[in-house]
Amino acid sequence: MSAKQNEFVLVMDFGGQYNQLIARRVRECNVYCEVFPYTMSIEEIKKMQPKGIIFTGGPNSVYEKDSAVCSAELLKLGIPVLGICYGSQLMAHLLGGKVATAPVSEYGKTEVSIKGESSKIFAGVSKETICWMSHTDYIAEAPASFKVTASTPVCPVAAMENETEKLYAVQFHPEVMHTVEGMKMLHNFIFNVCECNGDWKMDSFVEATIQNLRQKIGGGKVLCALSGGVDSSVAAVLLSKAVGKQLTCVFVDHGLLRKNEGDEVEAIFGPDGHYDLNFIRVNVKERFYAKLKGVTDPETKRKIIGEEFIRVFEDEAKKIGKVDFLVQGTIYPDVIESGLGKSAVIKSHHNVGGLPDYVDFKEIVEPLRLLFKDEVRKAGRELQIPEYLVSRQPFPGPGLGIRIIGEVTEEKVQIVQDADAIYREEVAKAGVAKDLGQYFAALTNMRSVGVMGDGRTYDYAIALRAVMTSDFMTAESAQLPWEVLAIVTSRIVNEVKGVNRVLYDCTGKPPATIEFE
Repeated sequence: MSAKQNEFVLVMDFGGQYNQLIARRVRECNVYCEVFPYTMSIEEIKKMQPKGIIFTGGPNSVYEKDSAVCSAELLKLGIPVLGICYGSQLMAHLLGGKVATAPVSEYGKTEVSIKGESSKIFAGVSKETICWMSHTDYIAEAPASFKVTASTPVCPVAAMENETEKLYAVQFHPEVMHTVEGMKMLHNFIFNVCECNGDWKMDSFVEATIQNLRQKIGGGKVLCALSGGVDSSVAAVLLSKAVGKQLTCVFVDHGLLRKNEGDEVEAIFGPDGHYDLNFIRVNVKERFYAKLKGVTDPETKRKIIGEEFIRVFEDEAKKIGKVDFLVQGTIYPDVIESGLGKSAVIKSHHNVGGLPDYVDFKEIVEPLRLLFKDEVRKAGRELQIPEYLVSRQPFPGPGLGIRIIGEVTEEKVQIVQDADAIYREEVAKAGVAKDLGQYFAALTNMRSVGVMGDGRTYDYAIALRAVMTSDFMTAESAQLPWEVLAIVTSRIVNEVKGVNRVLYDCTGKPPATIEFE
């Protein structure tokens, strides 16, 4: 599915931390959406024929030299535009308004007074509503042609619009869950202003993707990088539906999987499993441990693991004859977090930013590249993949290599495998797993003094993580019952050799990421 086949909203990225969250919210309205860098040309935008454009937030000040700025011509194309935070200030700046450092910065939940009762984007929104603010600059004066439609006690232009030109701007962030009626505002912009119909549906995505894969691959041979996680599993089944026995799934057991996971993956996809696949399991943990010896930097670990994955696949491809295509389960947050245009690289994902410069395949195929995690799960259900696999806990491509802070060793892998298995078992037993987006144990690089029996210990600390999230782009730390954490802690320090302390991570995303590295 692409922008050409569906009505389409373009999110223009100015470096904001919530850029992919905006796209996710648009898709929740069943409207296709992608994020593009602000450097995209006017001609490229015209060719895409978007129904609407959304400017994201960003870290710059619009009046500073070298700030992220697009052409004012973009606001004269007749395409509806919604500016958010920095995007609202940029709109004001380009059209003759005044942007300045705010006398009082606003951060967090803020009460906003809606003045534009007749505004299309505020239809049905309460006159006093709670919104999420995060700004040090503000619109001091709206452009002459604009009407102010919302304010706060310290922000005179919390929202403005020029209905005739279909230009709208909000200083707050409607895309985050803390803006209570934010989804209503975005829905209003998409349907009341952009006049979208909502033709982005998962069943049509699955059907169209299978057809597109058949056309692209033809009679070629395909190698699928199967990890057993949700993303690669859905990608494998899509390819199986498209090209059948032309597909060989290679499962690399790199020694960085969760406890017993290698055997579980083989039970599902192997000869005795649910799918009629060519399945190869490659046990190469010593090869990966050797490559990671002495490496402590997380980005370096990711890139080493990513390259070694590719090299293993190349080796297997040579054994089975000429292979034309490599399939990966890359999803949209992987792509954006690995760097989009001039945005910051949050972390290189092993199947995006971690790829080596040279790959010995005709092409890498990523059928899920433009889907968010929950959309991947929906696709899995459309493909009738068993629910226990579709709703499986997310697991990063580099595996436990990025849940071990510092150098990766076989001893440390054993520690985190055992601790994580205990944690997951007790969370499931307590019946609290259903409300969690992701939960796992990680091994810190900290050792501390403890007492076990009558003796002194100097062992590692395990960090437990549990977050609530619907989209994996923002997350809140889960408040697990203390009695559950107490049982987990007791079991880990008593059953896992080398651990004498258990910590609980209370940090949300942002400022943290969900994974530790």
